[in-house]
Amino acid sequence: MKNTDIRIAGCELFFLPVTMRVPLKFGPETVSQVVCLRVRVKVQDRTGKEAWGWGETPLSVSWVWPSNLSVSERARRMEAFAIRLAEKLVSWPNQGHPIELGFDFIHGPLADELNHANAAATGAAMPYLGSLVVFSAFDIAIHDAFGNLHGVDVYATYGPPFMNRDLSAYLEPESGCMMDFKGRYPRDFLAANAPLRLPVWHLVGGVDALESKDLTGQEPQDGYPILLADWIQQDGLKCLKVKLRGTDAKWDYERMVRVGKIGLEHGVRWFSADFNCTANDPAYVNDITDRLLAEEPELYARILYVEQPFPYDLEANQIDVRSVSARKPLFLDESAHDWEFVRLGRKLGWSGVALKTCKTQTGALLSLCWAKAHGMPLMVQDLTNPMLAMIPHARLAAHAGTIQGVECNAMQFYPAASCPEEKIHPGLYRRRGGVVDLGTLRGSGFGYRVDEIQRDLPAAASVL
Repeated sequence: MKNTDIRIAGCELFFLPVTMRVPLKFGPETVSQVVCLRVRVKVQDRTGKEAWGWGETPLSVSWVWPSNLSVSERARRMEAFAIRLAEKLVSWPNQGHPIELGFDFIHGPLADELNHANAAATGAAMPYLGSLVVFSAFDIAIHDAFGNLHGVDVYATYGPPFMNRDLSAYLEPESGCMMDFKGRYPRDFLAANAPLRLPVWHLVGGVDALESKDLTGQEPQDGYPILLADWIQQDGLKCLKVKLRGTDAKWDYERMVRVGKIGLEHGVRWFSADFNCTANDPAYVNDITDRLLAEEPELYARILYVEQPFPYDLEANQIDVRSVSARKPLFLDESAHDWEFVRLGRKLGWSGVALKTCKTQTGALLSLCWAKAHGMPLMVQDLTNPMLAMIPHARLAAHAGTIQGVECNAMQFYPAASCPEEKIHPGLYRRRGGVVDLGTLRGSGFGYRVDEIQRDLPAAASVL
């Protein structure tokens, strides 16, 4: 117990609707708009000192909650769940460091609230991943508030003198692991000198126009690029993430080749293939990669990793994927809910982990530590994070030590949404020279400089 420990003393919720300039395909669904959950949390330490912090995440229902329910119904239920979580958090008496609070809340009240919400609802149940995404905005805000309360950068708080528990309170090493978590803290696994500039990945969506022959005449005329080559040239891109269907091998192969040829012609160095949980058989992925090796060897050589081809419910779909990871590094994304799922994935043959702040800052840090202790490489992937959501996302990538930068695609799908934030952090919200620049982030917490960002918020959906 430390005087620096905090409890949740207040909360405000805001729902910010955002319309996409071009649609984005998530697995079987195509998305044209999203609601971002923004949270402002007040914390109080044991001496009575108080501070506020901010957190935000898109409620990307098509990604977190595959279902036959309508998008609007899933979104409504996630928003209602957010309001219930705010009430639960403010009445929750626990005190501690943000990682301690986050871990305890996830394994107690969050699980209880999810069970209660699903028991009271009709239709498909909200999955665990959906509850994590909602809670992530609160969790990020708690971390930010803790840093603000003590006047330090949030990444300076992930060890003594602020934390009561070491990593052995949360994590268990696999037998044979040479590293014990006793006496170790998250700071021991973070980059010693986090870079301020990161290589940036561009997402090539499944319905994106690649060449002029793909244009329909319905594209926006807003001054931003449409065609892939124009994006590459404008932003100096060197890394392309390619969304594939996972259900149409001919289309997937041809899409990968088309994107590859455009990219290689314009100086792109790295590619990744993202199947978004839609494949069910390792042979499907292997056939595509083997054909690329035989027919497009340069493109094959530049595929840095393959991302989450198989169903994200890892416990229900325990597929041996070693044949896939023998060909290319295979990264968990949707399946990597927390470190225990990462452990299961490793047993099944997955190579690495794509971290996301939308699964909570707390959970991302714990997964990072477990993965690094077991030799698993890391990436940090986007959930099309605009506005404030971009900042913790990019900062996690800088401190994680990823294999190659960070994915940032909000500037592709809704660049105008972040205009107020872009005025303060221009290098973070516009990709230039193939990188994003974090150099303008400073101050306590996540370094948002939120008081300088002139954003008009709607009326709060909940004030506690």
